[in-house]
Amino acid sequence: MTADNRRLVLGVIADDFTGATDVASMLVRAGMRTVQVIGVPEGPVPAADAVVVALKSRTTPAVEAVGESLAALRWLQAGGARQFYFKYCSTFDSTAQGNIGPVAEALLDALGSDFAIACPAFPENGRTVFRGHLFVGDELLSDSGMRHHPLTPMADASLVRVLQAQSRGRVGLVRYDDVARGEAATRERFSQLRAQGVRLAVADAIGNEDLRTLAAACDGLPLITAGSGVALGLPAVYQARGWIQPDAAAADLPAVGGHAAVLSGSCSTATNAQVKHWLDAGRPALQIDALALAEGRPLAARALEWAAPRLAEGPVLVYATEAADRVREVQSTLGAGRAGQLVEECLAQVARGLVELGVRRMVVAGGETSGAVVQALGARQLRIGGTIDPGVPWTQVEGRPLLLALKSGNFGTVDFFGKALARVA
Repeated sequence: MTADNRRLVLGVIADDFTGATDVASMLVRAGMRTVQVIGVPEGPVPAADAVVVALKSRTTPAVEAVGESLAALRWLQAGGARQFYFKYCSTFDSTAQGNIGPVAEALLDALGSDFAIACPAFPENGRTVFRGHLFVGDELLSDSGMRHHPLTPMADASLVRVLQAQSRGRVGLVRYDDVARGEAATRERFSQLRAQGVRLAVADAIGNEDLRTLAAACDGLPLITAGSGVALGLPAVYQARGWIQPDAAAADLPAVGGHAAVLSGSCSTATNAQVKHWLDAGRPALQIDALALAEGRPLAARALEWAAPRLAEGPVLVYATEAADRVREVQSTLGAGRAGQLVEECLAQVARGLVELGVRRMVVAGGETSGAVVQALGARQLRIGGTIDPGVPWTQVEGRPLLLALKSGNFGTVDFFGKALARVA
């Protein structure tokens, strides 16, 4: 099957931009030609095995998230997708009112289906689910840095309890005992739960083999809801059905010249460590202060003036990353929403200016920041390349010599920024 006559197999609806590239990278590494689109396009679905629609719906009001997700579903249905995947974060974070439960149930209704799993597990990045509880490394979600997330703090590790609070229908559990026994036992558990009136079932998974088992057991279900992990097992399912032929060149991207830069708006524990690593190495960096932005200071213009003479010497970092106590201080003054908006708008302006200065390779840290940057750059479609760290690939803006690495705040090794840029040097 050539790239020109590929038939769409999987349609993915992602609730943020970094999450979209995360799940796309899982598919590409198994040879599925995958395209990511920004928002719901008006034109036809691209020729690809999988198309990922990147929304910015994780923190919007639930009614808006549902509306956007249903619009994405209709577009993917019109493109002929055979299965659908609602992708959320591996830390299962959303607002207190959703949006995971409301969106999942709306998609089930639209597809005329009565059951889907919910599994954010991503063992390669330390996210595992056992007895319905989400672990980040060796800690329960509620004991991890996510309890201090500025927009979506997660104080409960029980995914059944979290999801039930967001859902109208009954939420159940596919325990590890069943998943470990293989596909047939997992399917049987699905049947038992459906007979009990369960619509959404949290599924345990502690390793990649569990994810493959879940993917196989979901064969025939119209909808999967999960982090990116379950997508790891889908290409094998589709190949067995004769729906795809893996492409060894699926992750190939063209080389580009030009300057390189890093923008960081995330305040996660992982991103704080990555920024510190960059600073400790003595590499050029400039911090953006949200309180100064609130005073009307032209920090984007100043950042570009600072960066311009330094880009020829190597990559630069412009960051608004702060430790948790400082984030709380800023939010108490400005409010969480306004503080985040100010930073996103500033870094989006910086991104546009950096591209005008000749930057062609850019790492962006943070889901909300990535969304703002991609929209500011006018990117409508991304081709997915090879993985830098689990969940983070390089991407190319379609039709332009511009590479972007959109990193979820919680992802990546401590040396991620430098490592990412070295891959495309």
